[in-house]
Amino acid sequence: MSNSIATLLGVAFSAGLNIYATVLALGVLHRLEMFSLPDSLVLLASTPVMIAAAILYIVEFVADKIPWVDSIWDGIHTVIRPVAAALLAYGLFDTLEPQLQIIAALAGGGIALTSHAAKASTRAAVNVSPEPFSNWFLSLAEDGLVFVVMWLIAAHPIVALLLVLFLVALSVTIVWKFSRFVRRVFRPKE
Repeated sequence: MSNSIATLLGVAFSAGLNIYATVLALGVLHRLEMFSLPDSLVLLASTPVMIAAAILYIVEFVADKIPWVDSIWDGIHTVIRPVAAALLAYGLFDTLEPQLQIIAALAGGGIALTSHAAKASTRAAVNVSPEPFSNWFLSLAEDGLVFVVMWLIAAHPIVALLLVLFLVALSVTIVWKFSRFVRRVFRPKE
């Protein structure tokens, strides 16, 4: 059961950062027989899906390095990442009863939205920095984190679970702090 929870949390969190890297990693891990995808998601390991995910990952990789372009990209993906994560979570539990699949999908979408919101908030804050390197560093760290989490799900699910629980808590804290800051900045002057 802890492996299933680790998989759900890890895939959802990673999808919130970069859905294309997540899909690509799932396909690669399945092909390397490190992780067994359920029947409903085996198509992620198909050549056309992996090529499409790789191309979209490259596009996101480039877009993520350009200040303000990354924020526009994140704005567009505010819908795409959580919805895709919900679909992946639903598919990961294809052997469960439908109501449990729906719960998994809701949890997956919510977790992805949380990690996405933390990423987008952090990136928006970094974009006001005059130097470009912090943006690149954050982008590379996010991509690396996706691949590390996906590998941990396959190789060390308990470690993945602990890491993702920490990262979700960190994401919630970032979103909460950023929302407080935004409320203070835009509070009407009396």
